[in-house]
Amino acid sequence: MIPSVFTSPGRFWRGNLHTHSTLSDGVLDPAEVCRRYQAEGYDFIALTDHFIGCFGYPIADTRPCRNDAFTTLLGAEIHSGAMENGDLWHILAVGLPQDFTPPDAPDFQATADQESGPAIAARARKAGAFVAIAHPQWSGLTLSDAASIEAAHAVEVYNHGCAIGAERPDGFHTLDLLLSQGRDLTLIATDDAHFTEPDHFGGWVMVKAEQNTPETLLTALKSGNFYSSQGPELRGIEVSADTITVTSSAVSRVIVQGHGCAAVAHHGHSLTRAEIPLGRFTGSPWLRVTIADAAGRRAWSNPLHL
Repeated sequence: MIPSVFTSPGRFWRGNLHTHSTLSDGVLDPAEVCRRYQAEGYDFIALTDHFIGCFGYPIADTRPCRNDAFTTLLGAEIHSGAMENGDLWHILAVGLPQDFTPPDAPDFQATADQESGPAIAARARKAGAFVAIAHPQWSGLTLSDAASIEAAHAVEVYNHGCAIGAERPDGFHTLDLLLSQGRDLTLIATDDAHFTEPDHFGGWVMVKAEQNTPETLLTALKSGNFYSSQGPELRGIEVSADTITVTSSAVSRVIVQGHGCAAVAHHGHSLTRAEIPLGRFTGSPWLRVTIADAAGRRAWSNPLHL
């Protein structure tokens, strides 16, 4: 078995799916955010300002920032209802139409009569968006919270802004528990950049598509034809009856994770190929792969369902 991301036609396009501007609580205007990401070698960006009333429910029109070498996906970070800890939901919606009906969310305080997080996520997915559960660790998300977002395509497993500003970057525990419940989910790494601190250019997705257009990128995201990275390149994964083979740019370790405590690591120097036996994963319904280079930068495959 070879995941479709490595067999489908096209090339990889680098993009960030979680970014803010002066339309909400970022410090740079949308055009400057887009300019900086293109200057840093990105192929696309989704500007996802906070979709709440105090900012005027913005969905940034970044279409004027598109050019022959760079495109944008419209989107927002949507909010409504309370999680179990009483805080407002944070849900990424990439590919959200500009006429998406706002919730009654005047500010960052949840109220009892608001549309729920699961409900607004379902509306966003129905409207055509790629929906992700944002920064589970930073939000204090419980497993029941996460499981309630049935419309999610993905879990945000690495958030660079939450790493820099709060040391709460992680969503892997949430993702793995949901996978073991039978959920079909992918994973994304993002910046959540506000440019108030060094919260940018730290995590991204590499999307496989034939063209760098909003439509083809969004289709590939929904199909799971991407991986996530902080720098290393995943170049191939092949699963046989008893082995998983991983090819990549030069890394120092390759780790395969599965259900429960199942994990196997392969260590070395300038590794570009690793073969890992699957005996440890007998009975695991899913696998995912992490690679890390000598500087500690990582890349992550989407889960493979066996």
